[in-house]
Amino acid sequence: MSGTTMVFLIVLVAVSFGVIRDIFTKRLEMKKLDGMNQAEKQAMQDEIQQLKARVATLEQIITDDGYQVAKEINKL
Repeated sequence: MSGTTMVFLIVLVAVSFGVIRDIFTKRLEMKKLDGMNQAEKQAMQDEIQQLKARVATLEQIITDDGYQVAKEINKL
């Protein structure tokens, strides 16, 4: 094997390892981001459920006959 071929192979192996390392690093970063996105998604779903419960309570208060009577009295 000539010296030029040896140098070429060493450079090729070094570059290949660098590329492989970068690929694995990016995949690890993507997995971390996906985990954070799942946590954010769950937090948003929890908040939506809480807001739906609050809206249901407000709808119940407004449609209550006693509330309507009190509103009419306040208008007078």
